[in-house]
Amino acid sequence: MHPLDNPAWASLTGPHAHFAERRGNALRYPAEVSPFVALPTTPEVADWEDMAALAGPGGLVPFAAVAATPPDGWEVVDSLDGVQLSGEDVTGRPDPEAVVLGPGDVPDMLALVARTKPGPFAPRTFEMGTYLGIRRDGVLVAMAGERLHPPGWTEVSAVCTDEAFRGQGLGSRLVLAVAAGIRSRGEIPFLHAASFNTTAIRLYQALGFRLRRPAMFPAVRVPADVPVA
Repeated sequence: MHPLDNPAWASLTGPHAHFAERRGNALRYPAEVSPFVALPTTPEVADWEDMAALAGPGGLVPFAAVAATPPDGWEVVDSLDGVQLSGEDVTGRPDPEAVVLGPGDVPDMLALVARTKPGPFAPRTFEMGTYLGIRRDGVLVAMAGERLHPPGWTEVSAVCTDEAFRGQGLGSRLVLAVAAGIRSRGEIPFLHAASFNTTAIRLYQALGFRLRRPAMFPAVRVPADVPVA
């Protein structure tokens, strides 16, 4: 299996193992870090039972870029059609205006995410890797950072720009700056995009990323009456 075929599993059993909340083969990030859960690529019945115990009756379990066919009685609440792009040809480029974002920037990061809606982002998401931002007159107007971390790879994520500052290339600059940091560790950047977001996909391809495969993001709900040992 390639690490990107089940990237949350590869992350939580690899470089992000220190985040992992685990029961058997069921893994998840702490809720304040990321909503994603993970199971082996071909889970057995016992693995789903462990996930039910980990998430609890009625719990929502979102998977990252992997198909999920739950047992009978589990509800597929949502499933986002996406694509995965790999950056073997992306070298990146540091940006002199980009600043590293940390704990003190979390309110501004959350405010920017609320305005731009790039995807899941929680108060401790920045701990998953390096996050860079660009400020104008003290206001955080653009951001990008590192999320999933399979061995040898790092996902570029939370790419967002305030609507008032779009069209200035800030997102592209930050993607390349984050990619430069990933490359400096000897790793390869990759990212995901919603299939309908053709503008973003074209932009990432222009920066050197290549389409690797379709990637589903299903969210499944544990039955409310599931027995949990």
